[in-house]
Amino acid sequence: MSATIHPTAIVDPKAELASGVEVGPFAIIEANTIIGEGTKIMQNAFIASGARIGKNCVIHPSAVIANVPQDLKFKGTEKTYVEIGDNTTIREFATLHRATIHEAKGNSGTKDGVTRVGSNCLIMAYAHVAHDCLVGDNVIIANAVQMGGHTTIGYHATVGGITGIHQFSQIGAHAMVGAGQLIVKDIPPYALIGGSPATFSGINRIGLMRRGFSEDAIKKIRTAYKLLYNSGHNFTDAIREIESSSELSIPECKLITDFFRKSDRGVIGR
Repeated sequence: MSATIHPTAIVDPKAELASGVEVGPFAIIEANTIIGEGTKIMQNAFIASGARIGKNCVIHPSAVIANVPQDLKFKGTEKTYVEIGDNTTIREFATLHRATIHEAKGNSGTKDGVTRVGSNCLIMAYAHVAHDCLVGDNVIIANAVQMGGHTTIGYHATVGGITGIHQFSQIGAHAMVGAGQLIVKDIPPYALIGGSPATFSGINRIGLMRRGFSEDAIKKIRTAYKLLYNSGHNFTDAIREIESSSELSIPECKLITDFFRKSDRGVIGR
């Protein structure tokens, strides 16, 4: 089954469209693009050079994939890319920009000239995924979230609408960030973030239950965070106590302590 292309769409002959791809009216697909099987490109979408889109994705009207980055260090001739995994949906007017090749510092974002969005993600309308960002699998980015460059968002994280994320920030796996936040510090795994200014508000217990975490694992995650935020210890001492506890010797708690140790911007407070 070949690709189905509306007669008003503009598709460069050098674009690689797999079997079952659908291209809607007035969509534009440039050369040096690869689109996987069963993906649907809806009307007026713009797929720029450097896009690598997986299987069974849906790119909604007026979304922009792989346009040049909004980075003054970008010279315009670099070969950079946007990679999108399988089964991911990009909603209306969302923008996902190519990476910038330069020496990236710290632990956040990508470092190989690729902006990455994982599989089974939902990027809602008007959201912006900036250059060199790394978005894990099963992530939900709500309407009008604005990500600075080199941001990392871990798998199964959810970011509420109209949230701004400072460049080089990290949001850990399974975290839940409430709507309308300004994120200037790193968000640890399993955390629930809310308030004004944004603060640690507990763990994302409902999200963890929905994803099949055991009550025992959830209890130990909560205990680890009580040591970090409620014990009176500073983060360094709390991490040592967590790591020395045989009761808390589980992969989930190790993910937490590793995140705190590797944070460049510092972890959000309570």
